[in-house]
Amino acid sequence: MKQLNLMPAEPLPGSCFVRQAARAIVIRGNEILLLYTARYDDYTLPGGGIDENENIESALARELLEETGAKSVTSIQPYGIYEEYQHWYKPDFDTVKIISHCFLVEICGDFTAPQMESYEQANGMRPVWLPIKEAIAHNKYALKSSDKKGQSLQRETIILETVAKEFKLN
Repeated sequence: MKQLNLMPAEPLPGSCFVRQAARAIVIRGNEILLLYTARYDDYTLPGGGIDENENIESALARELLEETGAKSVTSIQPYGIYEEYQHWYKPDFDTVKIISHCFLVEICGDFTAPQMESYEQANGMRPVWLPIKEAIAHNKYALKSSDKKGQSLQRETIILETVAKEFKLN
């Protein structure tokens, strides 16, 4: 898989642990399936952490079902990896190295209601289809001007820009 971040991730000081994550890139025509989070006013890819002893493709399908309600994943193709360090919010570690495995995913059939975790619901997270350029412009504006942006915003914007360029999405 290709490396999606152009610069190597720089470690942060303090104790660190590694978290593996799976992220879905689902394109339909000129639109992409994303999650809008009201708390941070941003767009992110569906996906999340891979549980211990969980297969990466199973984790991706589980996250898609939980966050978007997508019941039928018909294709999962590796796309790229994005590595980053972030400050950790719990007292057990200072930082986390997140390795995001990104996949091109095809889904079909009807969607069911998302089954988001309580913190996702509290943050006002909801699935949306929208043109990728709108999401990129929105996220870039948030990066520049928002005081409530989430730590993942830079990662998400870089991945979306890479996808838009490669697939010539307007």
